[in-house]
Order: sequence, then structure tokens, then C-alpha cells
Amino acid sequence: MHAVVADVTRRLTERSAPTRAAYLARTRAAASQGPARGRLACANLAHGFAAEEPQSKLALRTTVKPNLAIVTSYNDMLSAHQPFVDYPPQIKKAVIRAGGIAQVAGGVPAMCDGITQGRAGMQMSLYSRDVIAMATAIGLSHDMFDATLMLGVCDKIVPGLLIGALSFGHLPTALVPAGPMTSGLPNKEKARTRQRFAEGKASREELLEAEAASYHSAGTCTFYGTANSNQLLVELMGLHLPGASFVNPGTPLRAALTDAVSARVTRLAIEAQAGESVATLADVVSEKTIVNACVALLASGGSTNHTMHLVAIARAAGIELTWADLSELSAVVPLLTRIYPNGSADVNHFAAAGGTAFLVRTLLDAGLLHEDVETVAGHGLRRYTMEPRLAEDGTATWVEGPPASLDLEVLRPVEEPFQADGGLRVLTGPIGTAVIKTSAVAPEHRVVTAPAIVMDDQADFMAAFDRGELDGRDFVAVLRYQGPAALGMPELHKLTPMLGVLQDRGQQVAIVTDGRMSGASGKVPAAIHVTPEAALGGAIAKIVDGDVITVDGVAGSLTIEDADVVLARPSTGAAPTAAEFAGTGRELFAAFRATVGPADRGASVFGPVPVPTTDPEPVASGAPHPLEETSVAQHV
Repeated sequence: MHAVVADVTRRLTERSAPTRAAYLARTRAAASQGPARGRLACANLAHGFAAEEPQSKLALRTTVKPNLAIVTSYNDMLSAHQPFVDYPPQIKKAVIRAGGIAQVAGGVPAMCDGITQGRAGMQMSLYSRDVIAMATAIGLSHDMFDATLMLGVCDKIVPGLLIGALSFGHLPTALVPAGPMTSGLPNKEKARTRQRFAEGKASREELLEAEAASYHSAGTCTFYGTANSNQLLVELMGLHLPGASFVNPGTPLRAALTDAVSARVTRLAIEAQAGESVATLADVVSEKTIVNACVALLASGGSTNHTMHLVAIARAAGIELTWADLSELSAVVPLLTRIYPNGSADVNHFAAAGGTAFLVRTLLDAGLLHEDVETVAGHGLRRYTMEPRLAEDGTATWVEGPPASLDLEVLRPVEEPFQADGGLRVLTGPIGTAVIKTSAVAPEHRVVTAPAIVMDDQADFMAAFDRGELDGRDFVAVLRYQGPAALGMPELHKLTPMLGVLQDRGQQVAIVTDGRMSGASGKVPAAIHVTPEAALGGAIAKIVDGDVITVDGVAGSLTIEDADVVLARPSTGAAPTAAEFAGTGRELFAAFRATVGPADRGASVFGPVPVPTTDPEPVASGAPHPLEETSVAQHV
């Protein structure tokens, strides 16, 4: 192992020892009680199978066959989740063939940041992750299930499903993806049209045509934002079958992979019933797995949103990940991909160039990933250097992935990186701690020193741009009172085209905010997720127009001249009141605003795993299970 990766893992494990032990003790206790369905009283159980067909009723009356929970985020408005409409019937058939039975345990909401961008609904977006986690837990709380299949793709949905399912970590669990839409209008051309529209050089009709040509069919959007970052990270965490992330919807291979993961998890449930040792969700999501996810995020220049989601996921498993861990890893993990907005390629091009299989291979060979981990496919991450293929009988099989990248403009080995450090950096300084995505920012723009322009509403910024007040001057836009406790931490992606216009005119511009930018943060340096946030008295609330700020994505610092003077000032501005945080359902989330944690703690309303006052029974955290070492194809 690389020395830094090993050291970060060691300290993470030591730091997490009490909470991780408590979490594992709880999940092992749940597993030791046997199949939950067998403990239900007759009236409870009868409610659980009342609507089933006679054959299914017979199976559910006993514990002979395992019952798999399907938790779905299906809706037919969102392209990424529309393919899930046919999944439950297909999964049920595959599970029955494998010797089990399945029921839809529940549905979870799935909202799209692309639709709510710049709208009031965006202020509920981050909160929706914890709502999804709670909805997942409610679905699984009926105690009818022996394993879980979770259907989800996009931004808050996958983290929410995973956080919720970790409360049932004693169950074998997998995520079931739907895949990206085929390539449409190149993302770079779409971005160019957006910028032309911001300058008044393109009509609304031209803009809509470009957007529709880019987002054109069922499947995940093809740029490398949070949704596709989800898919890559989940696969490297061993919660997909190898190579399942980026297979297009509606294809025979996509269907075969859905059958295969259904059969695989059914087999794990059957083996668990027989008293065999199998990898449950609690085993798969270990300290090593979390470090692997961090490395994958950095090496691929993934979504900044995962600096919060990974922390929240880890905490749900009793693991205390910090931004300092990410910062240390970022210094040694090279950037190996160029996927839009970090390059011109989309995720389909990435997959064709070698995709996840090659990325795992080169990171493993360089000692930057832990190979000794549990996965849904079996023990060992080396399995994920394999790619799925369609066999003659229509089932999925696996072959070794390419030993080299097929397109060095999109995907590179560790020995020839696009840059020596990761695509994300943590910034520190008197203003607070923040995150910056450097992979899409040209080297000449990674350090900006300029006077502040302070605003408390992105609408004010856009109005100033339209009036020409931002023309011809270097500045750092400070947009505050956008954090989790103020406005639910909305994405501020609407600002990207305008800032891009000014940067292209030769101005030095950057943004500092306690809000979020898009998971596809672009070419303008953005110090985001600033914590402490303004609404909680953070230093960002003390900045005034003209203060000189330096955003340094190279040194990893966020500084301000005369810091002592700035920090001695009272805060200015104010967070929105309850009356202002109303409409579009926002008033229903007042309790979330009052209890949400800071960005560097996952921006979650959930606390850490409780530690009992008495010492729990010792559990060997991360200890490997004696699973049979067979090929992925044999496992599925």
C-alpha cells in the first residue's frame, strides 16, 4: 500500500474504533436473531403477504425462502430513474429463479437538481438525502426481509438509500443501477450555448434546443456530476456488480446485469440462512472501503457533493471520516480521468476507453486502493478489474478488462496522470474550511487574489451581472447565508455561465460561498461548502466589499488580508427568516434547518452512531470473511 493511504486508513480506523465497534455490535446482534420474518406474530405476518399471489403467500408463510426487499426511487419524470419502471417485475422473476422471493418494500423520493436549479425547490435538495434515508428505513422496518436491492442513481438518492440501508447493515445488500443515456449533444457545446445565452448572444429557443439535444432520453445525464460520481464510487465500494455502472438502459446487457445482481444477492441470503458467513452491508462498508471511495473520487475528479455525502455515509457505518483525510489523500492521489466538465468526453467515452475496470486496475497496481475488502461479488477488489459481457444464452459473464487505456485523452494510468494530485482540494484559512474542484480549472486560474464583492442572494449577483456592474474588474464573489442551516445549501450553478463569461474576458474571478456549486463544478475557481457557515456565525459573515481574498487551489488555502481586523468585526447580513423560508414546501423542513450539522460533518440531521455506556462485545472491524475464492461469473 502507498504509505499515505495506509496511514490515513490506520488513523481513520483508530479514530472510529468506539463508534464502529458499537455499529458492528448492533448489526451482528440483529443478524444473530435469525430471519426477522420468522419472529413476526401471525397477524403481523398475514398483513405482510395479504396482497401476494397464492404461490408467494405460501413462500412467505415460512422462512424457507429468503425474501428480498426492493427499495425503489422510480418516477417517470426523471430520465435517470424512468428505467426503473420495469425493474421490480424483472427482479422478482430473477429472484424466484434463484430460489427466493421479493417484494417492493417501499419507494423513496427522487428530485433532480437540474430541474430545481435556481428555484425554491433547490433549497430542499440536500435535505432530501436524509428524507430518503428515513424513507428507506421505514420500508425495511417491517421485518419481512432477508436482503435488500436498492434502485437508485442520482445525486442525493444513492447516498440516502445507502445511509438508510446501513441501519439494516446485517442484511446482504446491493445497489441496482440503470445506466447513462447514450451520448447526445457534446457537453462542451451545451456549455458554450449556455454561456452565449448569458451574454445575450443566443435566444431562449437555441438554449432549449441545445439542452434537449444533450438531455435526450432515458438514463443518467452523461456528464460527470454527482449522479455518475455516485455510480463510480458505489462500484468501487463493491456495492454494484463489476462493470455495472455505465451500461446503457434498454440494452440486453443492462437487463442481464439486473438479473445477475438479483440472483447474487438471493444466493447470499440463502447462504446466510444456512449459517454460512457472507458479506453483509456492514461488512462491505468498512474503513478500507470508505478510503477506496475517497481515492476513487479524487482520481476521477468527481463531484464536490461527495465531500459531504461520503462523510455522512461513513458516519452511518460508525466511521468518522474527516475533510483532513480527504486533503491528505488528495496530495498523493493523481487525477486520471478527463470527463466533462474536466474534459470533453462523457461517461460513455470513459467506459469505452477502459472505464472503471482499468481505473481500478491502475490504482490497485499503484497501491492506492485496498484490495482486501468485501464486495457484493465476493472477497477482493481485484474482481472489479473485470468487465461484463453478454453470453450466448443472454446472461451476463465477465472477462478481464483492458490492460491499458484505449484513449489517453480520457483515461490514464497512474504513471501518466493528467495532474499529480487529486481533482478535489480542501482549503483552509481564517475564513474557514472549504472545498474546491481543481480538475476543471485551468492552471492559470487556480490562484485568484482580488477584492470581495459580497452578496446574500444569488439573484442579486445575477442582477448585477445583467446591469454590467461586474464588467472590467477582478473580484471574488462572496455569496453567504447559503449553508445548510440557512437555506438548505442550494446549488448555485446558475452563476457558473456568468462567471465563465467574465473569466473569458480576461478578468480574474472566483467565488467563495457556504453554499454548493453543481456536482459538475466548472472552470471558475469556487471555494464552496465554507464552514462554519454564515448563519452560525462563521467568518464569511464578517467579510465586506473590498476585503482582499486569496483563493489558492494550489497551496490549499483560503485567506483574507488583515484577518485579525476582519475576524473582530460583527457579522453583517442575516439568514432568511422562517417566513422567508416558506412556499414550495420549504416550511415543512424548518426542523431540518434547526438541526442540520455542518458541511464537514456531512450536512446531516442525523447524529453519529451512539456508543453504549458499557463496552460492546469486541468485534474485529474489517475482518475478512472466509468466502470462496471463485470468479465473478461463478458468483453470479
